[in-house]
Amino acid sequence: MKDTVLNIFGSATAFLRDVRSELKKTSFPSRRLTTQNTIIVIVFSLAIAAFLGGLDMLFSYLLAQYIF
Repeated sequence: MKDTVLNIFGSATAFLRDVRSELKKTSFPSRRLTTQNTIIVIVFSLAIAAFLGGLDMLFSYLLAQYIF
């Protein structure tokens, strides 16, 4: 049982060492690029929301006029 516990801690230590090594290889975007991408996502989301809202209003109107 003691060997199993030591093996688990050894595996966890090796995993964390590998994670740290991989993080050193990672390049993160600059603050400017992150801000630009965030603005693009917000604008695109608002455009899609407006489009879907317009479709919803159109279909609601059509259903109210011709079915109910």
